[in-house]
Formats: sequence, C-alpha cells, structure tokens
Amino acid sequence: MDNKFSLLPRVINGSIAGIVGVTCVFPIDLVKTRLQNQQPGPQGQLLYKSLPDCALKTFRNEGFFGMYRGSGVNLLLITPEKVIKLVGNDFFRHRLANADGTLTLGREIVAGGGAGMFQIIITTPMELLKIQLQDAGRSASVDLTAEAGKPGTPAAATQASKPVKLSATKITLDLLRTRGILGLYQGCGATALRDITFSAIYFPLFANLNALGKKREGSDQAVFYHSFISGCAAGCTASFMVNPFDVVKTRLQTLSKGKGELHYSGVIDCFRKVMVNEGPKAFLKGALCRILVIAPLFGIAQTVYYLGVAEFLLGVKNA
Repeated sequence: MDNKFSLLPRVINGSIAGIVGVTCVFPIDLVKTRLQNQQPGPQGQLLYKSLPDCALKTFRNEGFFGMYRGSGVNLLLITPEKVIKLVGNDFFRHRLANADGTLTLGREIVAGGGAGMFQIIITTPMELLKIQLQDAGRSASVDLTAEAGKPGTPAAATQASKPVKLSATKITLDLLRTRGILGLYQGCGATALRDITFSAIYFPLFANLNALGKKREGSDQAVFYHSFISGCAAGCTASFMVNPFDVVKTRLQTLSKGKGELHYSGVIDCFRKVMVNEGPKAFLKGALCRILVIAPLFGIAQTVYYLGVAEFLLGVKNA
C-alpha cells in the first residue's frame, strides 16, 4: 500500500470539480428549492405545477440571470465544501484501508459518512444563504398571489415577482447581528442528517461502480466516461434516498416565509407538520430536480477530480 497522501493535487482537483459542476447545474437547483418550499394556499392552489412550469415561470419573470440567483454564494463556498467532501473521503479511505489497500463495506460507509460530517461546517451556512436568495422570487410571488385575492386564477399564479433586493452580505450581517454565529447554522441538524447519510451511501457506491470500469493506460484509475457514469448513478441513488431530509432542511433554512406558510421549531416538528398538512408525497418534492442536479454534478465533479488536472498543472504523476 502507498503510504503517501498527496493533499495539494486533491485540493485543486476538488476545487475545480466543484466550480465546474455547480456552474452547469445551478438553475436546476434553484427550481428544486422553489418546488420544495412551496406550500398549498388557502384553497389548495400551488404557484408551480411541475418542474417545467417552475423553470418557465422563473425564467419568464426573472430572466436568465434570475436562474442563477444565489450562485455567487455557491461559487465562493463550493471550493472548500467540495474539497472537504472529496478529499475528506479520500483521506478517511486512506487511513481506514487494510495493508493491501482494500476496504470493507463498513469502512467505506464510515469514510463517506465522516466526509459528510465535516463538510457541514461549510455546507450549512452556504445552503442557508443560497436558499434565501434562490427563494426570494417565489416568496414575492406568493405574497402577490395572496394580495390579488384570486388564488385560483392563472393570472394570479403567473404574476411577475416584485423586485427583491437581497444579498448574501446583508443576510449574513443581519444574522450575525441578531443571532450571532449560530444564526448561520440554522438547520444544521437537518443538514447533517442529509449530508452524512448521502455521503455514506454515495461514496461506497461510487467506489464500487468505478472499480468495475476500464482502466486508463498506465493508471489504476477508470477512464473518464466510466467515472462520469458511476458518479451519475451513485449520485442519483443517494440523492433520491435522502430527499425527505433535503425537504426538511430547505423548509427549516427558509428565513422569510410567505403569507400563510408554516413555521417549524425543529427537524421533528417539520417532519410532523409536513406529514400532517401535506402528506407523505410532500417528502418527494423536488426529488426529480434533486436527481437532475446531483447526478450530473457528481458525475462532472468525479470526472474532473479523477482526470488529474492538478497533477498535470503541477507536473506530478497521477496514480
């Protein structure tokens, strides 16, 4: 077993992987957030009927750049987040491996879960800020619909959103002033529940799928297209399984509620109220969007990560 663990190339590859992946899939992530956050109105009406309907209304009302609302926060923090996640998993796998470099399934799960546990240091505030910015247009539309007094009419459902002037800096300063540093960690429990479970499923599944692929010449790494397919498949499976946790996390981290929308005191309270008021199907809200985000995101991220861009730039060998 090779006892060396090259940190710098992995950090660079993780950074590139995160930035490329987020840029490609962010508009779908925005749609996912809005679908998960919407709650039935007084007469059971919904602002968005489906994924395409939400995407079309958002694009029509807010334009191309509206689809990237909140992306600045993600692009700024995705580097440390993906570095912790990808490099953390590699580090734990390296430390937990047997003398011949192999791991049992149990140790693979522990390694993935460990990476997920440490990433929430960055993920929680990143997701909190991103959700406020992504959801601003939906919240404005909900208020407009209520004010119009015609909740069931197409005109009310398709009104353009009021301009919402929010910035990550303003939200951060407001939270620090009113709640202190812990204000940035609202929904931390739900984030941990989602990310630890996701990573414990994703990384072992990816590793085993990736190991089945054709190897690159002169390397023990799979060819790039197999890494991409493995990342997509593992991401799709893990994201679907943790979607209920993601719905709860999104609800808990939404600071600005529309008129008539419920407030939650914690993870258990949120699970209970969603189940009672919206039924079990509510926990699948945004599931398709999440799969469409996570599958290509991790497919792209794993491909970039294993292509060895950093090794090429640094002039070191990519094993």
